[in-house]
Amino acid sequence: MDYKEVDLLTEIAIAYYEHDLTQEEIAHKFNISRIKVGRLLKKARQEGVVEINVKYHPIFTSQLEKRLIDKFGIQRALIAIDEHNENEQRKQVATLVSSYLSNTLKDGMTVAVGQGRNVAAVGEHIGIYPNRHCKFICGIGGVQRNGDPVDADHICRNLSRKFSGINETLYAPAYLEDKEFRDVFMKNGVIKETLDRARKADIALVGIGDMNENSYMVQLGWFSPQEVTEARINLGVIGDIAGYGFFNLQGEPVDTVMNNRVIGLSLEDLQAIPCVIGIASENTKAMAILGALRTGIIDIIATSAGNVNTILNLAKI
Repeated sequence: MDYKEVDLLTEIAIAYYEHDLTQEEIAHKFNISRIKVGRLLKKARQEGVVEINVKYHPIFTSQLEKRLIDKFGIQRALIAIDEHNENEQRKQVATLVSSYLSNTLKDGMTVAVGQGRNVAAVGEHIGIYPNRHCKFICGIGGVQRNGDPVDADHICRNLSRKFSGINETLYAPAYLEDKEFRDVFMKNGVIKETLDRARKADIALVGIGDMNENSYMVQLGWFSPQEVTEARINLGVIGDIAGYGFFNLQGEPVDTVMNNRVIGLSLEDLQAIPCVIGIASENTKAMAILGALRTGIIDIIATSAGNVNTILNLAKI
């Protein structure tokens, strides 16, 4: 589907769902048949231009959010309805994050952007976005794309286009096997300046991962399944923030052989950013989210209602 067709579907959807025009009025306005209007509205739903969601009652989600805020001292909880399909769950969570950004971003703000499928889903979300003269800057280097484009640079470009902002690339590989090489890269002037600007961001978008032998980082070849297993079993690592900042269930950082291989913002860097949005849609990540919340780094959590209920129950133990 090209941009012209997306624009047409969006205009017709706005006319029908927001301006309450009838299909007959839309047909007259766009000089097309009423039957075609109906087909285009159906396609708008199929392509994700329009999303019709059955939501939890606001009182229910607001109560869950209040309990999380009271327990962990976070700013907000963006809680999506539960979906059986993992991709649909990711889209639901991404919709909430996109809406939050639309309502929060102001001219002149900077957003540091991480990588991964959950962060990428925010950049891919189709909707109506306000123009914001803000910057989206990579908080981690580039990766060789393995299937879906989920690298920070691609996500930054998507977000900057949607909000009519600008984007900045981190001209460095995300991962280096040799820690000494990584240290050399981190001292490079261009890389250092970009990361320094990312450290001063107003908002950071990061994914929260669990210690899974089939994780995105393992698929990329950064870490071996054995390294992930050993970190989980021997060191008590329960999850990661941004794909490489490891912590245990108490939220304490853990030093593993996987540390200091990635060129990107550290956990300490993220701690200094005023609003860190941690995104984790998968129903396997409740324990990882709990550990992430206990780090004190996450200011806003975006996840499912099922995960929130599990987290609150786990937190009692």
